[in-house]
Amino acid sequence: MTLKVAIASFAHTHAASYVSLLGAMPDVDVLSADPDGASAPDAKPRGAEFAEQHGVAYVDSYDDLFAWGPDAVVVTSENARHRELVERAAAAGAHVLCEKPLATEVADGEAMLAACTDAGVILMVAYPVRFAPSYLRLRASVEAGLLGDVFAVLGTNNGKIPYDQRQWFTDAKLAGGGALVDHTVHCADLIDGLTGGASAKRVYAAANHVLHQDKGVSVETGGLVTITYDNGLLATIDCSWSVPDNGPTWGGVSLQVTGTKGSVEIEPFLPHVGGTDASGEVYLPIGSNFDASMLRTFLHAVRESGPAVAGKTPAVVPQPDGAVGLRTLRIVDAARRSAVSGQPVEL
Repeated sequence: MTLKVAIASFAHTHAASYVSLLGAMPDVDVLSADPDGASAPDAKPRGAEFAEQHGVAYVDSYDDLFAWGPDAVVVTSENARHRELVERAAAAGAHVLCEKPLATEVADGEAMLAACTDAGVILMVAYPVRFAPSYLRLRASVEAGLLGDVFAVLGTNNGKIPYDQRQWFTDAKLAGGGALVDHTVHCADLIDGLTGGASAKRVYAAANHVLHQDKGVSVETGGLVTITYDNGLLATIDCSWSVPDNGPTWGGVSLQVTGTKGSVEIEPFLPHVGGTDASGEVYLPIGSNFDASMLRTFLHAVRESGPAVAGKTPAVVPQPDGAVGLRTLRIVDAARRSAVSGQPVEL
């Protein structure tokens, strides 16, 4: 069975990876649209030019995209535009993979989850680090009780500022914020997967604008978020755009998990072949492609669930789902409010 998969927007930097992977799948037809691309102030290509470079079919409007009757839609728009596209996909009966964060506002995330539930479509959130072999082994160890009772997690998600590729990442309205929004959610999702969905009860965050002052960026470029969960777990997340612009790679993620029986640290993006060339330091990642694993999981669920039936839960609900996306969005929202007030926020 060939699936019809629509790509809604090329705004997100991950769109290139998803388009390339989907376009190479023999049992997937891909159609794309990025009507906002022509007016975007980005140095890198968008719209029809982007589609041509990646060898996928393109239409000029979302109306044409949804009229195609896709089985699934991958939403890779600016964060603030997620809700509109997810709700359109749900209304069309198409299963959805939505980029993170789920939305810029909690109310939008709640509406998106409700729309997909009512329509009986899958809502999966694009958190590819969940599919890293090192994380899967860590989670298995936690679930088997090898670390005892987990009481502390230290996460880092440091990367380059994505300003040069997609300027909307530093637009507070379109992105919802800066580094706090862009990088907190990945670690929050990994923690969510380890705890079985424990609820965050208290969030305290600090942020600053010290980095990248030469770019005229108004959103926060560095931050630190502390989260207390209802099961007593205390987590701290370093969520900064602190990798230099000339760094050999975009950045990385680490997670240190400590329990009553031991501690484990993982760095999913660390395996690589390094060296130098005429341009400087070279970083060539090796091992599994997390994006590919995530897409395979999503498309398997789409195939197994079949056409959506309004009001009926899909046969396969792939993780991380919309509920995870909403929990992590609430953490981000609390972190933004805490950073402004200087006080902890109770959830």
